[in-house]
Amino acid sequence: MTLRTAVYPGSFDPITNGHIDILLRSLRLFDRIIIAVADNVRKRPLFTAEERKAQIREAVSGVCPPADAERVEIDSLSTLLIHYVQKRGAQCVVRGLRAIADFEFEFQLAHMNHRLAPNIETVFLMTAEEHFYVSSSLIKEVAQFGGDVSSMVPPVVAQALQRRMGQPAS
Repeated sequence: MTLRTAVYPGSFDPITNGHIDILLRSLRLFDRIIIAVADNVRKRPLFTAEERKAQIREAVSGVCPPADAERVEIDSLSTLLIHYVQKRGAQCVVRGLRAIADFEFEFQLAHMNHRLAPNIETVFLMTAEEHFYVSSSLIKEVAQFGGDVSSMVPPVVAQALQRRMGQPAS
């Protein structure tokens, strides 16, 4: 039997509770999820890819039962997404949507990916209502100015942001 495998790509700089929500819901649909941590060439990351992978690993182990955590792999992505998906033997790409602006961009990407690899599907999951306004960029901006983001990110990320921004631990 072939495992239903999906790739959940993103920069995850940093991972938010919205990302975690999408991951948990994806685990209900797929046998295996590969979180592909990408370096977005259009952004300057706050955390290195290795730091982000470690944060994701700890966040996943904090919210998933061990059996589900074993179904999640965290990897780096440094190639064209569709090539990565094919190389990993996945059948699907999972993307989270917050607002209509996300949809327009993701719609273009999904169609390009379909054009390049018609056998790979893209599944969009709407972000839960309590997370729809949260983005990694906004989290970094709020944290930079000393705002409390602890309710919007996993504890490991809140601590890493405090250290990175030179703020005392709460």
